[in-house]
Amino acid sequence: MGSDPQYAKYPDLSLAQHIFTLTNASATQTSRQTSLQKLQNAISEHKMAPLYRYLAHPSDGILNASGEGTTRKLSILNSRRLNGAASMVARRRGSGTFDFPWDDQLYEKLKAENEEELENFQKEEEEAEEKAGETEVQAARGKRAEFWARVGDKEKALSCYEAVFEKTGVLGTKIDLVLAIIRIGIFFGDRPEVKKNVDRAKTLVESGGDWDRRNRLKAYQGLHLLTTRSYNLAAPLLLDSLSTFTSYELCSYSSLVVYSVLAGSISLKRVDFKMKVYDAPEIRAILGDGEEKLSALSGAAAAGPGAGDEEMKDASSATPTPAPTAVNLTALGSSTTPQEVVAPVDFTPLAGLVRSLYVGNYQAFFLALAAVEENFLSQDRYLYEHRGWFVREMRLRGYQQLLQSYRVVGLGSMANDFGVSVDFLDRDLAKFIAADRIPCTIDRVNKIIETNRPDDKNKQYADVVKQGDGLITKLQKYGQAVRLRGSERG
Repeated sequence: MGSDPQYAKYPDLSLAQHIFTLTNASATQTSRQTSLQKLQNAISEHKMAPLYRYLAHPSDGILNASGEGTTRKLSILNSRRLNGAASMVARRRGSGTFDFPWDDQLYEKLKAENEEELENFQKEEEEAEEKAGETEVQAARGKRAEFWARVGDKEKALSCYEAVFEKTGVLGTKIDLVLAIIRIGIFFGDRPEVKKNVDRAKTLVESGGDWDRRNRLKAYQGLHLLTTRSYNLAAPLLLDSLSTFTSYELCSYSSLVVYSVLAGSISLKRVDFKMKVYDAPEIRAILGDGEEKLSALSGAAAAGPGAGDEEMKDASSATPTPAPTAVNLTALGSSTTPQEVVAPVDFTPLAGLVRSLYVGNYQAFFLALAAVEENFLSQDRYLYEHRGWFVREMRLRGYQQLLQSYRVVGLGSMANDFGVSVDFLDRDLAKFIAADRIPCTIDRVNKIIETNRPDDKNKQYADVVKQGDGLITKLQKYGQAVRLRGSERG
């Protein structure tokens, strides 16, 4: 049950991010060129003929517009393929000028190498059936499934993984196979497939999965919920994964911190936000300043300010202690080789968002929110689609946090606190008020905002009356159904 994870190498989800970056208008030209180079290198190195055709073919590749409109049938096919890859690209074909280079000779070369490799797998499987046992046959079938996942053929990879799953009896291996299927769905942006198999993996884990696979599934489930805009459900899963994270095939540790912070910032109550995000040592180790990072890494933040006082020694006899060394957690778990330079990630906007929201510095909060949108929400394939919604909900959270402390607030004063104009604040608040998201009214004549918080006792009384009426109605219906009245018994 505690065996090492299997089938965790492919597909490489970092390639999906590179594909997204190529089509992202918010990405810099340098990052696009870098992504193009890495994608081309990966296609050549891993002989990814199916993925190369899926992306770059002149007539039906999802990244190219040069062959668009050749026939109506092809156009319909392209439309369906694009709908299936909605979260794989940042924009639809025809809306940009990017073309992924297509090389017929390269494609034929990769295709021939794929066919040769498949023949070897077939020979290995036949030899295993003749001379070895079921374990060796399953190993050969698993290699074929991993091959299709490696080269980027979604349908064949899913089919082969399912075939291996049906013949596998070990629970840990079954869970690993389903997690591999989930990653294929994530790679190609197939959310229904991901949801179906996340539920499937949960059932398997609950039937006796080991501790490591339980924790890995938390990260998978949290990331899936993040892509479906269920931030309130994703936050506890992602935050719980921080201290036990081992799913490096899914994302890097620093990416998990980003997702956890964003999900927690938008969904957690203030008390939970302080405990699980603002003061969390795992998050401080990434977002904190120099001293905060070192204290988080050494455990001092969790132990408290007086930790270690009971072991104080005489300064004359004490040996010098080497200064603690900072750990580059932003590269933790990445699959990059030592020769490859890991681009540093600037977490300053994210740290500023967390700090300013908690301390109530709303002008800095709005500035940090804009920077987070530019540097994180607009650059990540899992966050990009929901960036507008996230920014809007975070503005709402800032408004709610300020207004809950007052009954009356000056319109100009509040606009000044947020660093915006009175007209912008008026228009923005009006949308939330009309949608019953903020219980207040705006008096433009007197230039004030009045909150309409109901009295707690009156609200409880109204809730009891409402629930009582509902209960009486249900009892009356029940009485009529079973004919409890005395006249009807006779």
